[in-house]
Amino acid sequence: MFSARMVIDSPISQVSSTESAISLTVIVLTFNEELHIARCLANVQNLAERIIVVDSFSTDRTTQIAAQFGAEVVQRSFANQADQLQWALDTLQLTSDWILRIDADEYLEDVLKQEIRSRVPKLPEAVAGVNLKRKVIFRGKWIRWGGIYPSIFLRLWRTGAGRVEQRWMDEHTLLTRGESVTFHADFVDHNLQDITWWTEKHNRFTTRQMVDLVNIEYGLFPVDRGMEAATNTQAKFKRFLRNKVFRRAPLYLRGLLYFAQRYVLRLGFLDGREGFVFHFLQGCWNWILIDAKIDEAHRFIKVHGIGAFKAHLRERHGIDLGVGPR
Repeated sequence: MFSARMVIDSPISQVSSTESAISLTVIVLTFNEELHIARCLANVQNLAERIIVVDSFSTDRTTQIAAQFGAEVVQRSFANQADQLQWALDTLQLTSDWILRIDADEYLEDVLKQEIRSRVPKLPEAVAGVNLKRKVIFRGKWIRWGGIYPSIFLRLWRTGAGRVEQRWMDEHTLLTRGESVTFHADFVDHNLQDITWWTEKHNRFTTRQMVDLVNIEYGLFPVDRGMEAATNTQAKFKRFLRNKVFRRAPLYLRGLLYFAQRYVLRLGFLDGREGFVFHFLQGCWNWILIDAKIDEAHRFIKVHGIGAFKAHLRERHGIDLGVGPR
């Protein structure tokens, strides 16, 4: 099913640096990211001793640009983010003390790079992971309200101390030992694509979220329960709300309620015009679309059965439940 190949083996040490790198490997998953990849790699180039781009056979200049920044490029067929990242952790012979996962449309603020450089080498052995705070920039606007900032993710961990939660959507990295700390500074999610690209991407995401939610009802594949022991209390609480509270609300109504609490109760209206677009699309449109797809899945399964639904996911959406979450 999957194929993988090494395209470029170009160590970061070949790239000039004004500061010495720490014992850190950066992993970036890509597909057609020529708009963002130079910004991403330039941002971490002098921080990490090794950068690996795991590419899903891009058809643009992503891999060529990555090579120019001294990154190692590995290409592999894509099922989902969780599967791709876990494959990288299991396969790529990572030897640095620490691993940082970052997306191609993300970058670290300078103060966070300084914090990582100064604090990570001195962390006690009992600390195996570092939670980082995400700042979202949408159409040039920092989205500060509506419960969006700060979102906290385990993005930095000791080599061998983390695994990826196996889900079709919204996966988290989980510690397999030790405890985590949270750094003060931010990393930034700043996608430069237009709104058409954004909505097309989130349409694909809603299908994957539908699969994870329908799975809770029908047992399509084993559920990864690693989040139950996670040290990231924010992620654990959000997952609890989604699976135990939000999921039980009526279809379609819950998207409206979620938008109302984000935009009104959590002051999302303070983010201005761009904030309205973001909160409405991500908080209302997104969930109504998920619910429409759940509703459609219920009808399909009622008429055709679970086996036919799995085949439909594979043929219509490229989601092979025999390949996805392990």
